[in-house]
Amino acid sequence: MAVDSPGPGRTALLALDWGTSSLRAWRVSTAGRVLEERHRPWGILRLPEGGFPAAYASITEGWQGQPDAPVAAIACGMVGSRQGWHEVPYLSLPLDLNQLAGSLTQVGGTGLRLVPGLIDETRDGRPDVMRGEETEAVGALERLDDTAGEILLVMPGTHCKWVRVSNGVIAGFTTYMTGELFAMLTEHSILGRSIPTTAPTLPADDPARRRAFDDGVRAAASDGLAGRLFSVRALVLTGRLDAALITDYLSGLLIGEELTRALAAAHAGSAEPGRIVLVGDPAITTRYARAFATLGRTIPLELGAASVRGLYRIAVLAGLVSATAGDSAC
Repeated sequence: MAVDSPGPGRTALLALDWGTSSLRAWRVSTAGRVLEERHRPWGILRLPEGGFPAAYASITEGWQGQPDAPVAAIACGMVGSRQGWHEVPYLSLPLDLNQLAGSLTQVGGTGLRLVPGLIDETRDGRPDVMRGEETEAVGALERLDDTAGEILLVMPGTHCKWVRVSNGVIAGFTTYMTGELFAMLTEHSILGRSIPTTAPTLPADDPARRRAFDDGVRAAASDGLAGRLFSVRALVLTGRLDAALITDYLSGLLIGEELTRALAAAHAGSAEPGRIVLVGDPAITTRYARAFATLGRTIPLELGAASVRGLYRIAVLAGLVSATAGDSAC
């Protein structure tokens, strides 16, 4: 007996981005529209009682469908790491989207399929790895009208990824620990001790904050990071930098260093980097866009976060979801 396909507004996919510190889940329609979103502080290192199975059951409660018509489920991120629920081997580069979709691993006893991470061993034998960002890259490419030629996806975060894409194929990537370095320096170094804890927070578009950030970007570009880090303390001690602006200046230093090194490496390659696209939380990508402008570079296109779109696209390519029209895609 034939079964009618669910309409475009029906739940077709449970999509999870399961990282080290948090877990996000979306209920997605057959056409890729997000119907509902949930967030829990249940990263792989901070699980509730009952571990992975309990966390998964809780965050998808009421979403799983009926026993005779289960809803497909897919997850990306550190859940597939050695410390995760089920380890999924890395895939080597170069890699196209069909290879990624064809390499999903199912967690035993569940219908949840995990997206593999990627390993890049193309640079002098020095490996680099990612888990989760590959899915966001898929979502970002899906949003672009044209993926021909060379594209450089810049994906800021705790560990920023610069992903090289050639004609739709992921060709390589480099990781910059900018976000983690910022947290370490502000929380665990002498530089952070001068940050006032009682001073009023200035709005993000305050001119003084913008100037401090720009000064940090230019300082890193001209002299490099190592020789400029201690200037944070020296500038405050001499009254040339307001202590309330330390985080902005330091952020500029770190992002300026990242952009200077990454762009130099991109141009040193055999091929031009082509289009540069910023992917991720606008609160962070906006800062990167400003740094590009401060350095006199063309400001990249900003796409916003793309994990759920990537999960949906991989699920469609893997045959887990039959995409339908008639609904706005996520």
